Amino acid sequence: MPEVKKISDGIFEVIKDKRQLATKNLDPGKTVYGEKLITVEGVEYRTWDPRRSKLGAMVLKKFDIPLKEDSKVLYLGAASGTTVSHVSDIVSEGAVYAVEFAPRSMRDLIGLASRRKNIHPIMADAGKPDSYSHLVEPVDLIFQDVAQPNQAEIAARNAVCFLKKDGYLLLSIKARSIDTAAKPKEIFKAEVKKLEQAFEPRFEVLNAKDLMPYHEDHLGVLAKLR
Repeated sequence: MPEVKKISDGIFEVIKDKRQLATKNLDPGKTVYGEKLITVEGVEYRTWDPRRSKLGAMVLKKFDIPLKEDSKVLYLGAASGTTVSHVSDIVSEGAVYAVEFAPRSMRDLIGLASRRKNIHPIMADAGKPDSYSHLVEPVDLIFQDVAQPNQAEIAARNAVCFLKKDGYLLLSIKARSIDTAAKPKEIFKAEVKKLEQAFEPRFEVLNAKDLMPYHEDHLGVLAKLR
């Protein structure tokens, strides 16, 4: 019989042969990216692969994940919706505003949103929040996973527009999208400094950890507004 342990609101560890990260499936019987479905005491869980999800990696790296079932989330860099689908599970009574620029990924996101009514796909450039400001309400959390070089600046721009005063930022900094030659540690240090000092609003960084072994040259950051 599989065991289930709660890690935080809406996030679980399912133990069946091995320990696996999981969320309760908001769309029972359906998978999104080939993940396993495991039913325990009448509740269906979807396994969550941290190697395909920066947020999943942050959970296993012991980040506090400030999400509740009624949280409003702005997800920047939604891609085809792998991680968005798990956020949708977690914030089952909330909303996920999923911003993505690539048309092919957007098609997948729209298909996902047709089955999960708390996902709101937005085709836009995450660096231009004014272009979707009429579509997004104030949010409790911004999660950002974009491949643009000005990652700290994009986070700050969106925080000005959408983040509640007591809200949080979860950011996956991709070193190789910023500079292909510099050492990742130097890039990470510079981007964190930008979050703390370079833009308005300024952030207080609460946690920052390398996401290895799940993602090479990526830094996870948890921050809140100063």
